[in-house]
Amino acid sequence: MTPKSYITLQGLGAISPLGSTSPEVHAAYAQPDSRIFLKIFRDSPVPVAALTPEAEELLTALRQENKMYKNLDRTVLLAIHAARQAVAKAGWQAENEIAINIGSSRGATGLLEQYLEEFRMNPTQLSSQTSPTTTLGNISSWVAHDLQTEGPLISHSVTCSTALQAIANGFAWLQAGMATRFLAGAAEAPLTPFTVAQMQAIGIYAKEPENNYWCRPLNAARQNTFVLGEGAALFALERIPEKNLTAASIILEAIGFGFEKITSKTGISRAGLNFQKATRGAIQQLPQNDQTIEAIVLHAPGTAAGDAAEMNALRAIFGENIPILTSNKLLIGHTLGASAALSLEYAVWMLENQKFLRFPYPVFTEEQPKPKIIRRILLLAAGFGGNATALVIRKAISP
Repeated sequence: MTPKSYITLQGLGAISPLGSTSPEVHAAYAQPDSRIFLKIFRDSPVPVAALTPEAEELLTALRQENKMYKNLDRTVLLAIHAARQAVAKAGWQAENEIAINIGSSRGATGLLEQYLEEFRMNPTQLSSQTSPTTTLGNISSWVAHDLQTEGPLISHSVTCSTALQAIANGFAWLQAGMATRFLAGAAEAPLTPFTVAQMQAIGIYAKEPENNYWCRPLNAARQNTFVLGEGAALFALERIPEKNLTAASIILEAIGFGFEKITSKTGISRAGLNFQKATRGAIQQLPQNDQTIEAIVLHAPGTAAGDAAEMNALRAIFGENIPILTSNKLLIGHTLGASAALSLEYAVWMLENQKFLRFPYPVFTEEQPKPKIIRRILLLAAGFGGNATALVIRKAISP
């Protein structure tokens, strides 16, 4: 009989408004204050979740390390920072062959807007850096260059499901034996005038805070409270034998996908059929005698229609026994393609600390009692176009 093995998370790295190191992120979740503040865009204040000044200094220093890095988009720098952390924590060496899949919903947002403006002002003087530095593929390529790794490189954009689908690729490649180490995740830097204006044009952007919280997933008033944030998170994945699991091991158990026909400009139906398909697909992969989920990290971006659809989907699946619901978007807003990557970082924190964020404002769902042990967590993500992804993770050994 072939020994049983599991896809495990060997290391993670992240940079976001919560901080750029594990201690900073731990402290931020222990004292969960919103990281959303007003910033001026087109002469008007707009709530966004930007990096901390300390994290900003790290990016500045990274840009100055190499003269070629000065031409890179912010998304690439965020990814490089997160990748260095993840690989170091996993103990991977530079000579190792590592498959890399880093996604982004918007890609090189800042540079693209900059070069478009330069082209508008002077079409004959466009920089030769424009094309190579604004292609989506340059994120994974530059991370591989920085780490000096060998192996296949993948870049993709599946709107706000991007990060979980990168994780899904890693899951599949490792299961198939096509890779032994897989670095997966996403990076997003959408705090630019045009991107902010796009979100405002949809009519979902937050207009005012409640108790200092601008972004309020599941808010009882059913108001649109969407806020943009930025960040990146990457995960070092390996397939290891069951005998090598430890109490600290985090297992990626199952991944499900859902898709529904587009019935609105955002691809959301009232029943949340894409969420239903993705969640059911993931749960069906769990052992038949052990499918208990203690907590759900919601996609819930703080939009009235989106949050309601997600809850309708969960009620259709769990009935009155919906697990504990939580989200980190009330702290860092919606980071688009990187949002589920930062949700996974949060879920790992939950498993390691046996804590979760409660909603500090009235919500339209009933509060469930906290489970004695948080062993298994379901993460959800959905994006424009009617797509959704569900990931289930658990502690290898219950705390």
